[in-house]
Amino acid sequence: MDGAETGIRYPFDAPPEPGGATLVAEGVFWLRLPLPMKLDHVNVYALDDGDGWTLIDTGIHSRRSVALWEEILAGPLAGKPVHRVLITHHHPDHVGMAGWFQSRGAELLATRTAWLFARMLTLDEQERAPEETLLFWRRCGMDPEIYAERAAERPFNFADTVHPMPLGFTRIAQGDVLRIGGRDWDVHIGNGHAPEHATLWSRDDGLVLGGDQMLPSISSNIGVYATQPEADPVADWLEACERLSAYARPDQLVLGGHKLPFTGLPLRMRQLIENHHGALARLEAHLETPQSACDCFATLFKRRIGKGEYGLAMVEAMAHCLHLWHEGRAVRSVGERDAWLFRAR
Repeated sequence: MDGAETGIRYPFDAPPEPGGATLVAEGVFWLRLPLPMKLDHVNVYALDDGDGWTLIDTGIHSRRSVALWEEILAGPLAGKPVHRVLITHHHPDHVGMAGWFQSRGAELLATRTAWLFARMLTLDEQERAPEETLLFWRRCGMDPEIYAERAAERPFNFADTVHPMPLGFTRIAQGDVLRIGGRDWDVHIGNGHAPEHATLWSRDDGLVLGGDQMLPSISSNIGVYATQPEADPVADWLEACERLSAYARPDQLVLGGHKLPFTGLPLRMRQLIENHHGALARLEAHLETPQSACDCFATLFKRRIGKGEYGLAMVEAMAHCLHLWHEGRAVRSVGERDAWLFRAR
């Protein structure tokens, strides 16, 4: 098999227009919803079940999203109800409109962890960051000016972009087989970017619903948060990528949560693994002298990090520092302003 067959390719060179849909396989439509951030979109998929539609992810809840969904339901999806919504993971751009569809009669399918996190976080609305979050920011070595600004302002709340979620859902888990869109799909669980992230692999053709576990040209954010400040999501990510690689074929069409659908999944899985091993090697060399997570941006990301990206960069840098610490490749001490300082062994 030559390189042209195993490389990453993009069968569709442009996304669907807002309110529109692109047919990517029989009974499978690709939709795109806007996001108010640098990564300005999320992909959603509608699968035709004959008597209704199953949606894979939903976009955030906002006035603009509601208007676009009303347009989509009256246009490309007209004539059939959305009777099921499956969320790949709990992040707001994927779960934001799930409760809106539930309130209109749709069944919600999710892994247990994704549903618990999403519902818990929508109910946990805060006017100021709690002390646990402030301490974690200090542990990361957050820039004092940014820290002062964020400590004084209302933090982002899930409820800002996630519709209230009614009680109750249908659990999906590793090893399940789901009948959606005229196909049988194997459920394989990923981790790292989000806990218990669902991916679906068609038994009937070469379709893979990858969510954010498998993206073509960007690496999913892998972060540590105040909810579990000593977590090791990098280990979770690497384990999941290695395990899921066993199911990857060059001909599969991967329908991911962002960017374009692509083929060449075996190569992409190798890249996702190797990129993090490379970042860890650079970081270990950088930790010749003690550094906080926020001292490691240039080494890890090889570019300037602005205020808009600061939070995601911080939690990812902390994740990589903690991975070295968990593996015994670095030691940790407490420095000024409560910052954890990491030094390579």
